[in-house]
Amino acid sequence: MKVTVDEDKCCAAGSCVLAAPDVFDQREEDGIVVLLDAEPAEDQHAAVRDAAAVCPAAAIALSDV
Repeated sequence: MKVTVDEDKCCAAGSCVLAAPDVFDQREEDGIVVLLDAEPAEDQHAAVRDAAAVCPAAAIALSDV
């Protein structure tokens, strides 16, 4: 799995961090998403899919590697 984020779309809701804290974080100054792992391990895939699904701004894109 390959993860990409669109910082311009991000609304800083933090849903992704709650769903997959090993893959996503937020910048201190404005809460915008920070991608910690663009190719997460397989045991993280379900959490990352959940994060993408709950993102209110649809700022997370997933693709197969």
